[in-house]
Amino acid sequence: MCPRRTEDKGGLKNSMEGYVTLIRPVNAAMMAFAVLVGAVLAEGGWPGIGADKLLAGMATGFLLLGSAMVFNDYADLEVDVINAPWRPIPSGLVSPRAAMLYASMLGAAGLATSLYTGPATFILALASLATSLLYDFWGKKTGLPGNLMVSFNVAMPIAYGAALTSRIDPDIAVFWLMVFLANTGREIIKGIADVRGDSARGIRTLAATRGSYLAAWAAATLILSAVMLSPLPYICGEASRYYLVVVLADLGFLHASISIVRDPSPRNARRVKNRMLLYMMLGLLAFLLARIA
Repeated sequence: MCPRRTEDKGGLKNSMEGYVTLIRPVNAAMMAFAVLVGAVLAEGGWPGIGADKLLAGMATGFLLLGSAMVFNDYADLEVDVINAPWRPIPSGLVSPRAAMLYASMLGAAGLATSLYTGPATFILALASLATSLLYDFWGKKTGLPGNLMVSFNVAMPIAYGAALTSRIDPDIAVFWLMVFLANTGREIIKGIADVRGDSARGIRTLAATRGSYLAAWAAATLILSAVMLSPLPYICGEASRYYLVVVLADLGFLHASISIVRDPSPRNARRVKNRMLLYMMLGLLAFLLARIA
């Protein structure tokens, strides 16, 4: 009986790990942090709103990203059987039905926290969730248009944070655009990493339709466009000297661009897209320091 009980505990532990893995906790935490960054950028310093509203706003970013990731894995089951059989759903750690319920609960919780902070944030959260569902169940197959949908949602926390403070500052548009461009490049690189499964399912990524080499150049161009925009806030006097931390992110993005062009293989694409999360986090930190230091 003891070995059986141990096995049950191990199965429960693995199942819980599967649920945690599904939401991409690092990505979700970055979305929560990006909401804070958006609020700081719009307010020109630490947000004057209550801690409850700030935490609720960050929770919305975390929960909606988690919901989108789980819906994405549910919709991608057939592709992940080829591209990533170790993922929680194709590996059997989480059933498709349980994943759908989990995603729905996360989405509902995210909308609830957004409603707590006001009608404007609720509308943005609803638009974000709708865009995620549109992408997961239709847009992904379109290739580049789908990449743009994802990047719209990844950049959304900057605008969401501004709405949270009720101060929409036009100067934050360049920060939003940097996130949008860099993430679109990363999405194209993800298409290179998943080209075999995407081709088999008819998903029209640039890598699947035009080849990995052209896709690598397109991704590098978008990433470098974001890098070229990065000095503008400092040059225009909209950022403190501490914003220069962005140089570290820029160097990382430059390295990523060179790496993917030199070696547009699926293996290297996986490595580059994972490293880009670190560079994006450094960029968000620089955005935060631009206004509070």
